[in-house]
Amino acid sequence: MSDAEQEQIISKKQRFRKDKPWDTDDIDHVRPLSRWKVDPFTAADNKGGTFLEESSFATLFPKYREKYLREAWSAITKALEAHGIACTLDLIHGSMAVRTTRKAFDPYIILKARDMIKLLARGVAVAQAVKILDDNIACDIIKIGNLVRNKERFVKRRQRIIGPDGSTLKAIELLTQCYVLVQGNTVSVMGPYKSLKEVRRIVLDCMRNIHPIYRIKELMIKRELAKDPKLANESWDRFLPQFRRKHLSTSEKTAKKNDRLQARAEARQAAGLELENPAERKEKKIYTPFPPPQQPRKVDLQLESGEYFLKPNEKRRREEQERREKQTAATVKRKAERAEAYTAPIETAALTVEEKRKRKRLELKGDTEVGEASNAERQRKQERKKKKKKEARDEE
Repeated sequence: MSDAEQEQIISKKQRFRKDKPWDTDDIDHVRPLSRWKVDPFTAADNKGGTFLEESSFATLFPKYREKYLREAWSAITKALEAHGIACTLDLIHGSMAVRTTRKAFDPYIILKARDMIKLLARGVAVAQAVKILDDNIACDIIKIGNLVRNKERFVKRRQRIIGPDGSTLKAIELLTQCYVLVQGNTVSVMGPYKSLKEVRRIVLDCMRNIHPIYRIKELMIKRELAKDPKLANESWDRFLPQFRRKHLSTSEKTAKKNDRLQARAEARQAAGLELENPAERKEKKIYTPFPPPQQPRKVDLQLESGEYFLKPNEKRRREEQERREKQTAATVKRKAERAEAYTAPIETAALTVEEKRKRKRLELKGDTEVGEASNAERQRKQERKKKKKKEARDEE
């Protein structure tokens, strides 16, 4: 291949690129995360020896965490001692403190210990909080208490992060490889640095009334795209969903309303009901530019009735009298309702056999009055039977 052909193949972007000193085979690149492999910091790496000064951090914890911390303090002390960090638990002031000792060799471990006691104060379990001492794991405590003013709305949106039976929280944890704990006015997150940004974005958007499902869908698509090596150096914007709020115009709102009315009319017609008459609907009020008349104040009503000029003791007497009248009326009504249960029903004596025969004979002879009486009696019997059946059904 000639030199001219080689120049044509090389793109403009790569034309003036020179080999970097670190582009060698002996450097271990971690390809999935596009970063270099970081070796753990050991005591041999600390060339300076012990620290010149002692560093310390302290944090307060709530009262309800005292019992748990007292039980688990031995495990916390053991985990920190391995890194040369001493810790103290002050139950009088309700605080935890960590400080470096002469055995400490990692300068950054004191900051990790500070994050650990912060997480313990926020309700994270000891077994989970100890993982923060690893170099590849970081933490983020997201404050959400001052993002929503209304208390009920705040509780609803905070619950939305957790989801039904914790399903939304579980999905966030699986997609971001993070541990998430929603506690009070904060959300504690532990995981890789890149994933912490994603979780913070989801939580803050949720408190701004953007449902977490939109971000979860986006993360799922990104995870599938990352598996394809062909798309590694391409933009993924065309694959990601674009969620935008759509504001309907007046004509679109009218069309939507007409469709809804038409569907209702078709449903009524299918059910065999009469169609609604638009004329029977409530007429629109006539617009008037003048405001409605001002309603009388409480003082005006008192002046009108003469109550305003009464003395305090007279007012008190009047109020007591009105209260007593209401109480007596309510008592009478209650007694009448209770007495209804003890009123005997109207009973009609059954006719004897001789009376029935006599009535039958008179009916045959053509006595209309007796015939009408027997018909009325028959109707009454039927009504009583219906009433008894209804009572039996109600009891069941």
